[in-house]
Parts: sequence; C-alpha cells; structure tokens
Amino acid sequence: MKIAVLSRNFSASAGGAERYALALVEGLAARHEVHVFSQFRDHEDPRVNYRAVPRFLVRPRWINQFFFAAYTWWATRRGFDVVHSHENTWHGSIQTVHVLPVWFNYFSGGRDPGRAAFLPKAVRTFLRWVQVCTSPRLLTYLGLEHLRFRPQSGRVLVCVSQTLRQVMAKTFPAGKGSLRVIAPGLSAVAGRCSPRERTDARTKLELPTEGNCLLFVGKQFRKKGLPAVLEAMQDLADNICLLAIVADELVGEALELVHRHQLGARVRVLGALSMMELAYRAADCLVHPTLEDTYAMVVLEAMSHGVPVIVSAAEFCGISAELNDGENALILNDPRSPSELRLAIDRVFDDVVLGDSLSARGIDFAREREWSEVVVSYEDVFRESVAAR
Repeated sequence: MKIAVLSRNFSASAGGAERYALALVEGLAARHEVHVFSQFRDHEDPRVNYRAVPRFLVRPRWINQFFFAAYTWWATRRGFDVVHSHENTWHGSIQTVHVLPVWFNYFSGGRDPGRAAFLPKAVRTFLRWVQVCTSPRLLTYLGLEHLRFRPQSGRVLVCVSQTLRQVMAKTFPAGKGSLRVIAPGLSAVAGRCSPRERTDARTKLELPTEGNCLLFVGKQFRKKGLPAVLEAMQDLADNICLLAIVADELVGEALELVHRHQLGARVRVLGALSMMELAYRAADCLVHPTLEDTYAMVVLEAMSHGVPVIVSAAEFCGISAELNDGENALILNDPRSPSELRLAIDRVFDDVVLGDSLSARGIDFAREREWSEVVVSYEDVFRESVAAR
C-alpha cells in the first residue's frame, strides 16, 4: 500500500507519541511505500519518503496546528491508499489517538476553570463555555477534534490503551464502533546491562558512579509527577541520586524547582536525550508518578532494560491496566503522595529479592510486546479501512 503518515515532530527524542509513530513507520516501510509528512525530523531511513511541511509560526501553536492540518489535507487528497494521522486533523482514514481529548478535559472529565470547584455544576459548565468561546486556541482544537472523531465511512480511531478507549467511548459515543486498541511495542528487548555498562553510562551522563540512581522522564514534568519525586527524595538516603529528563524549554524551570527543594547536588536535569539507552543503563529504578498518561512508553522501555518501575495506577496511566502490583511493577494508588512514593522506592532498594524479581518479570512483560505484532495489527486496520471505503 501507499501510506501517508502525518506527524509534526518525527523524532525519537520528541516524546512517547512521536516514538510510537517513528517505530511504526520503520515497521511498515519494510513492506509498504511510506511517505512521512512532518515539520521537524531527525530520522533517516532510505526506505521512507520524507515530505517537509513548512512551519511559518512556532507559536501560537494552535495556528501552526491548523496550518499543518490544512497543508497535509491538500497534499494527501489523492494518490494514497491510507492517510494515517497522529495529529489533530480533520482528515485521515486512520487516526491514532495518543492523548486525552480536549472535550473530555473541559466537559467530561470535570476540569474546573481557576478555583471554581466550589460552584454548582451548571455554573462551572457555563464558565468553561465562556473560557472556550473567548479562546481561539480552544475553539480551534475543539473544532479539529470534532471533525477528527466524527463517524465516517472507512475511518478507524486507534487508541493506544484500553483506558483511553474507554474515555473516547464516553466522550464521543457516536464513534464507538470505529474504536480499536493498539498499544505500543518494542523493536528489541535489551535486558539488564552489566555493572561496567552502568558505570560507563553514569560517567557519560555526569552522574555519581556509586549509590542508587532514580530515573524520571517527562516532557511536561509537573503533569508527570516530578514535584512528588523531589519531595520524596528529601527523605531518602543521601546516596540516592535522580536523573530527570524533561522538555528542552522547561529545563530552567525544572532546575528552579530542584534548587527550591535544596537537591541541586543530588539531581541532574537534562533536556531531550537522543540516546535514551544511556539513561536506562544508568538507572536502578524508574519513577513515573504521572497524573495523566494514556499509555507511557517510557515505562515499557524501562522494563525492557530490566529497570524496576514505580508507576501510577490505571486511572492515571494506561499501561498500569496491564501490570500487576508487586509482580512486574509497583503501582501507586495516589501519585500525588510523596510518602507513598518514598515507601515504594525504599522497597525496591532495600529488598534485593523484590528488585531482582521486578527486573526479571518486567523483561518478560516487555518481550510479549513486539513492534512486529503492532505492525500486523495496523495492516489489518488499514485493510479494513480500504475495504469500507
């Protein structure tokens, strides 16, 4: 098939959604003609056709989002068997949904504008509508979302987790029949690294070579739970350090938070890391007390490297619906609680048997999730869409 893939940032270091799109393209390119439409990329594959989309404005983002949707609509109107969008666009027969819908956040999920939680529900809903109607950004995102998720012959909405599918079915019930779940996979399972590889990785990342190292990965570090991690660290042993990887533009803000907690000597903050393998080799435990993650590829990737993981419960993080507490992960009932997080970290580092068990069973979990199977699932969806159209 001739397939158009829409992904504004086609880069392994951009985030989980982008890594999902990139890995899927690599799998599809082995058997299909794939054209990637993006505004930024740092990926080269001779099997892939790259189509550069102009980017006249970086901000405001909503204008760039609309421009990207319009440009790719015009460029893919003819000549493709499948248009596969990872972006908020009104076109594309296959739409992979990576994040919670804006409509859910504002009208179904109970988000309150400002500090209006004490007001009656009708008043809160009115205030949300006022906020939306006076915001070109929200109007654009909601408009694109409405067009993207409306029922249409041959359109399939792919959710990256069962948790996200439930949200989509609740928020857009008319499109329930077009929902599918295809979770991320892995190209390879690295397994545990050797002590020497761990030391080399820590040296390259300028981390202490002795003691235990926690790993935190989250572009939007507040939503992913870094404040709780830093509070928990204040009561942890001094030989425990933290490597925090956040969005490039938020490194300064994250460092301010670190210094506010007086943890500058024990915390290393980095922007996007192109070689994430180094971070996984350096780490003794991944902490992911996220408040909102539809799946969390970082958890799966850490498990594939034999790194024990501490992660939020399924209501906060999609992958946790597939995990078993105390077996292949430690699951936090309340990711906002520094004390619960601290106790989980202590369990991993104090109980060697538990740490080794989490590592081994995490690798087993990762081995059951291969990108080759994900690619086959997408090919089935593509054929279904083409047949319907």
